Amino acid sequence: METRVGSVAFVIVNMYFDIKRSVDECLEKMQAVLVHVSGTGTVFAIESNARSKTWHDVLTNKRCKKLEGFLIGNHLHIANEESCNTTFQTSRVASNIYLTIFNNSANKYLQG
Repeated sequence: METRVGSVAFVIVNMYFDIKRSVDECLEKMQAVLVHVSGTGTVFAIESNARSKTWHDVLTNKRCKKLEGFLIGNHLHIANEESCNTTFQTSRVASNIYLTIFNNSANKYLQG
């Protein structure tokens, strides 16, 4: 989905990182999206199935290390803030696996 804020094009991308697939496969798709939408303000809404204290979960799992490295390497930012609420909850588990991520082009508009 593309929209404009003034003269800047924004792209909003929804992704699901299947827990049954390698996180590398998901990151390859994310990289392809970044190449395709280069030059736009880009926002990702991702069900990452990756847990990390970086995005305010209570633990860090193996999947998150590669995702964290990818975000750093591509100058992407996590919008999630610390909260007493979690982004995912069932009767068995509560975690923060849903992430909102944005690039530098979107940063000045989202961080105001």
